[in-house]
Amino acid sequence: MKADALRGHLDSLILAVVEDEPLHGYAIIEALSARSGGELGLPTGTVYPALRRLERAGYLDSAWSTVGGRRRRTYSLSHAGTKALARHREEWRTFSAVVGRVLGEA
Repeated sequence: MKADALRGHLDSLILAVVEDEPLHGYAIIEALSARSGGELGLPTGTVYPALRRLERAGYLDSAWSTVGGRRRRTYSLSHAGTKALARHREEWRTFSAVVGRVLGEA
């Protein structure tokens, strides 16, 4: 999948994968890949800055933990993130319906 196709949607995708359970950064990358059937192989240099941006915006909460002697920052959806994800989903439904009509899809 082309990187341009993700532009403007990465935040929504990240919020969606942490909706069900808190995940550390690499687990988020793995979840994105798994949910997309391997189509989204995003590098850490793309995901980690987005995680920091979403945390600064108040959409993600984070906490440090130690697993197997390694420190990890685990991210979870905040209350504001839940609201933002609902907005992103509605915007996506509208956008995809409009593009589908323009492209002539049923």
